Amino acid sequence: MREPEIDLLCSQLTSYYVFPDTATEIAAVLRTRLAEGAYADVDDERFAALVTADLQKVNGDKHLRLLHSHDEVPETGEDSAWDPVAYRREAELDAFGVTRVERLAGNVGLLALRLLHDAAVATPAVTAAMTLLAHTDALIIDLRANGGGDPHTVALICSYLFDEPVHLNDIYNRPDDTTQQFWTLPHVPGPRFGGTKPVYVLTSARTFSGAEELSYNLRQNERATLVGETTRGGAHPGDRYRVGPHLKSSIPNGRAINPISGTNWEGVGVVPHVEVPADEAFDVAYRRALAHVLTLGSAGPRRPVFEAATAALTPA
Repeated sequence: MREPEIDLLCSQLTSYYVFPDTATEIAAVLRTRLAEGAYADVDDERFAALVTADLQKVNGDKHLRLLHSHDEVPETGEDSAWDPVAYRREAELDAFGVTRVERLAGNVGLLALRLLHDAAVATPAVTAAMTLLAHTDALIIDLRANGGGDPHTVALICSYLFDEPVHLNDIYNRPDDTTQQFWTLPHVPGPRFGGTKPVYVLTSARTFSGAEELSYNLRQNERATLVGETTRGGAHPGDRYRVGPHLKSSIPNGRAINPISGTNWEGVGVVPHVEVPADEAFDVAYRRALAHVLTLGSAGPRRPVFEAATAALTPA
């Protein structure tokens, strides 16, 4: 019997989901499916997959999921299933989401991010990466494999890419009935990359959630050229709640509201400026970055940079 899990999940939807009327519709779908026997005689992993498909039937919200956990989800007495100790260890083992930081030939910076971990733990890693890349002539940010993360980390990264204060995004939170504004930070650790040098953001159909916000923020403010594929389309942040010993719900309790567009990328994704297959995006962006480097000339200390850029643009 899966009635206890469905009852709890429906209660969580009613209490937290960002759209209350839609929560009622989704709960009705789950109860109907339960009555039909759709969840009978399946293990937790299969149950999570079936319920996730049903959760997304009404409005296609990709953040709305039932997750199977191999490790036991502890009972903490709190609504949220968040475990800060386990999360910090996970972030450490993930290098805080930073998978590659490199100064490429021709003084082009590359920052590849797999996740945007919480700013509370990821700020030193982001600071170190941006400090190393601050004096490159162009920057490529690779978000093609990025599944999202903390809007505070999005704001931190954006803060290195502007010279003046910028209102980046708002997030409405249903449980509190509040709207939080996100701005670039007035001060950042280390030097800024600055607001004038070219930035290229690589996207794919896998780019999701917070990574989409980073892409969308930079696109709306005309601060970066997006290269790749239209992103996955998830703009509703949320929390995770215990449903069973090996089950957690992911329920969006908020929605992004861009101050320029007045909307977000939910269901439609972020459309790149230059649409190419994801596996070609780096080559396209790198060649554009190198072409910019050549416009900076070859006088004095720029000569080796100019020569390296020329060599990198020359076919083998």
